[in-house]
Formats: sequence, structure tokens, C-alpha cells
Amino acid sequence: MANLPYMDKHRGFPGRLPGTDFQFTLRRANKAGATPLTERIRYPDRRAPDKRADAGFMQALWEHFGDEPFVRGNLDAGRLSWFFGREVIPAEDPFDPASYEAMLRIDVKLAQQSFPEILGGS
Repeated sequence: MANLPYMDKHRGFPGRLPGTDFQFTLRRANKAGATPLTERIRYPDRRAPDKRADAGFMQALWEHFGDEPFVRGNLDAGRLSWFFGREVIPAEDPFDPASYEAMLRIDVKLAQQSFPEILGGS
């Protein structure tokens, strides 16, 4: 097996939304390196299963990390990208969106507005 880039694994973090194929974590690092995080727009007319996956991922992030900075590690880039630049923001400057070692944090105020059922808020 080729040498893979180092990737922290978040033990105890759910691998996917229970009962679905919505992935939350990776099993192993990509030998070509981490997929860059990009800002994806969550349109209000998204399908109900997608909205449940969003809520499930935010709940897992909140329960696992709270308002503390966390390393990207094995969190799925596709799933993170739905939150990146809004509820999940860089926790370091400079920030490398293509690094498994990049530090992130939850923007609590925005997350409370977007997911009041999880974080409380308006």
C-alpha cells in the first residue's frame, strides 16, 4: 500500500447519517491528498433527506466539538463544503482548504440561526 497522507480520525464521530448513505467521515486518506473544501450553497428548496443529513451532520459536529476549534481530519469534504464559509469557518490564518490538518470551528451565532433545534437560538 502506498504511503497515504496523515489524517486524524475523529473517534466516536458518526460515519454517516444513521439509516442512510449520507457519508460524514472517510475511512482512509486520499493518496492524492485532501479534497479542497469549497463553499456550496444550500438552497431552501433542498430535498427533505438532504436537510436531515445537514441537521444530522451539524448535530454531530456540535456534540463532538462544541465551540472549540477542531482539525478537519477524516471529516468528509463534500459534507463539510455544505457548511464551509457559513456555519463552519477556518480557525487559523493562513488556512489551507486542501489539508487534512486544517483547523476549523463552528460559527456558533450563525449555526444557532441555521439550526436552532440543535444549538438553540432564534
